[in-house]
Amino acid sequence: MLEFNSHTNHRNPSGRAWALQAIQNIEADYNRSADTHLIKLNIPKLTRAGIDLYLKDESTHPSGSLKHRLARSLILYGICNGWIREGTPIVESSSGSTAISEAYFARLIGNPFVAIAPKATATGKIREIEALGGEVHLVEPYQIYQEAARLAKALGGHYVDQFTYAERATDWRGNNNIAQSLFSQMELERFPAPKWIVMSAGTGGTTATLGRYIRLHTDDYSKTQLCVVDPENSVFHEYYRNRDKSIVRNKPSLIEGIGRPRVEPSFMPDVIDRMIDIPDAASVATIRWLEGVILRKCGGSTGTNLYGALALAKEMMENDQEGSIVTLICDSGERYLDTLYNDDWVTSKNLDLLPYMHKLIDFAEIDSI
Repeated sequence: MLEFNSHTNHRNPSGRAWALQAIQNIEADYNRSADTHLIKLNIPKLTRAGIDLYLKDESTHPSGSLKHRLARSLILYGICNGWIREGTPIVESSSGSTAISEAYFARLIGNPFVAIAPKATATGKIREIEALGGEVHLVEPYQIYQEAARLAKALGGHYVDQFTYAERATDWRGNNNIAQSLFSQMELERFPAPKWIVMSAGTGGTTATLGRYIRLHTDDYSKTQLCVVDPENSVFHEYYRNRDKSIVRNKPSLIEGIGRPRVEPSFMPDVIDRMIDIPDAASVATIRWLEGVILRKCGGSTGTNLYGALALAKEMMENDQEGSIVTLICDSGERYLDTLYNDDWVTSKNLDLLPYMHKLIDFAEIDSI
């Protein structure tokens, strides 16, 4: 007859109690937060052509970016898997926005946080991580993965590894993910099922969520397509074309948070309908132009997203197509005052914004985009 010792088959009850409290803290924080706004851009020429363009403003999350959703999922994933326990140091490799959001949640549950970031990370992002109680270690871009893993092991901590776990930790079927939120906000619009969703890729987790959600709800969104826009010095578009996971880039993207020098495990090419390369100068010019439209600054990836959306709008006009296009404001431009909004920095990177600014400002000439 088998006998069970009730004292030897249970994990430390205090660890379970801490996990329950940590999850409750995160859920309470979520309950205090409203959803992000969906902004319809007022562009008369597009409106007359039957094309509506929207920006979902993810910069209004408590930690200031789209990565707030991802960080919440990653921290919950780590807690529920037993990887993050009371006092566990949390370590991440990040160019800034994910680290800021993870620092926010680490502070919420009372755990130390360390970000391993590229040396070129904007100082505004570094200040935000530190203000949230985190530490920042700056290394060469190609060293972030190995250094994060090494430090987590040395500290007895948990390496979050957004680039591997982004698409696994997020519930792509629902649970108020970015896709469910976006599509529900479109329900009362003129064209509720978008023609295009436009998104850039960093980890690839958000594009995986969007693409999977569209396919899961194919009865409602059978004609909705996902276009992923890629900045310079990123491998994603080339990988999308040839599926060669070995490709690498030696030069980092100037548009922080998107574009990667290697193919990340969370990037899912088969849920993407199309990819477009966007010049860095176009991305920077677009956020400067957008400031005049919505009266505030946005980060560089928003420029990449919006320039791609405008290119698709131009194609729709040429083909006499009507419909809606939705893309994202990923974070605030206040984090990039020393870089993207600094003319000296732009000059030092040999970015010529004028050709793109002329096209954007003189919007009656949208056909030339």
